[in-house]
Amino acid sequence: MEEALSLCMARIRDAAAAGTPLRIRGGGSKDFLGEPAQGELLDTRGLAGIRSYEPSELVVTVGAGTPLADLEAVLAGQGQRLAFEPPHFGGGATVGGMVAAGLSGPSRASVGAVRDFILGLSIVNGRGELLSFGSQVMKNVAGYDVSRLMAGALGTLGLIVEVSLKVLPRAPAEATLKFELPQAEALRRLNAWGGQPLPLDASCWLQEAGVSTLYLRLRGAHAAVEAACRSLGGERQDDARVPDDWRLCRDQLLPWFGDRAGRDLWRLSVPQTAPVLDLPEAPLVEWHGGQRWVAAQPGEGERLRRIAQDAGGHATLFRAGAGSAGVPRFHPLQPPLGRVHRELKASFDPAGILNRGRLYPG
Repeated sequence: MEEALSLCMARIRDAAAAGTPLRIRGGGSKDFLGEPAQGELLDTRGLAGIRSYEPSELVVTVGAGTPLADLEAVLAGQGQRLAFEPPHFGGGATVGGMVAAGLSGPSRASVGAVRDFILGLSIVNGRGELLSFGSQVMKNVAGYDVSRLMAGALGTLGLIVEVSLKVLPRAPAEATLKFELPQAEALRRLNAWGGQPLPLDASCWLQEAGVSTLYLRLRGAHAAVEAACRSLGGERQDDARVPDDWRLCRDQLLPWFGDRAGRDLWRLSVPQTAPVLDLPEAPLVEWHGGQRWVAAQPGEGERLRRIAQDAGGHATLFRAGAGSAGVPRFHPLQPPLGRVHRELKASFDPAGILNRGRLYPG
C-alpha cells in the first residue's frame, strides 16, 4: 500500500503542476452517480488492506481500495457489521467509494449515515500532500469535522487513502413484518411507530401489480423484537429469505427498479413526516418516509425538484435515462452554500484537478 500511495501522491503533484484533471476511481460500481468526471484515470485499488481491527473496541482502519465485500466478510467473522448497510451496486465496490459516495442502505433512518460512523481518515489533497484527520475514538471530534466532510464529496476534495470506521455487533434478533396498506396509511403508521419504544430498523413501501405493501424490519434484543411483532401485527416473513430481499432493496435490484423502461430514477430526500406527494406515479418509499424513489419520464425533473423543495427536501437525478443528457444531477445550491462549496474546493484542490465536474457541471 505504501508504494501505491507514493505513486498516487506523485501523480497528483504532477497533475497539479500541469493543470491536468484526474478522475479518481475504485471499482467503478458508482460511476453512474453524479456528473461525468473529467480527466485521466487514477485507480485507487492499490490502496487496499485492513490496517488494524480491534473487535473489542468496535473500530476498523482500512485502505480505501479495499473491496467492500472483503471488509464486510471480515467483520461478519467477528459477529460485527457496518450498521448503515452501504449499497454495493456491483461486485467492485470499494471502501473509498463507499465513503466518497456517502450512500447508506435501508437502516439509515434508524442507525445513521456513513458520515456518522467515520472516526478519522487520511487523504491526499490536490497539492499531493498527505493529510490525516480525526482518530479512532469518537470523543476526538472537535471543531470542523473534515473526516465527515469527505462523505458524499465524490472525491472532489481529495483522494481517500484510508479510513477508520466505527462498527457495531450484529443484532441478536431480527424480524420482517408485511402489511398491505395504502401509502398514506403506511406513512401514518411509520410516524406513529417512530414515537414508540420499538426496535424499528428499516422500512420499504411499494406498489406492485396494484398491491400496496409495507415491509418493516425490526432488529434488537430477542424480547424486544418478539414483543414488537406481537403488538404491531402484520404477516411475519420467512427469516431465511428476507435478508436477500433487503439486500436486493439496498442494491436496487428489486423488480420495481428494473421496470423503469428507460425512465429516469429520481431520489427525493424529504422529512419523514412529509405526506403523500403529487408524483408521476407511486414511489418506492424507504427510511420511514424520508427517502422516496421515483421513476419519471425525461423532462419531469424541474417539477420533481419543486415538489421536493416544497416538502422541505431536495431531489437528485440518481440514474439518468438516455433522454436526460444535460439535466443537473444534484439539486441546485442556494448561493451561500454554493460559496462554501467553492471555497472548500479551492482550499483542498486549488488547481481544480480532482474529479473535476463530478458534483456540479463546470
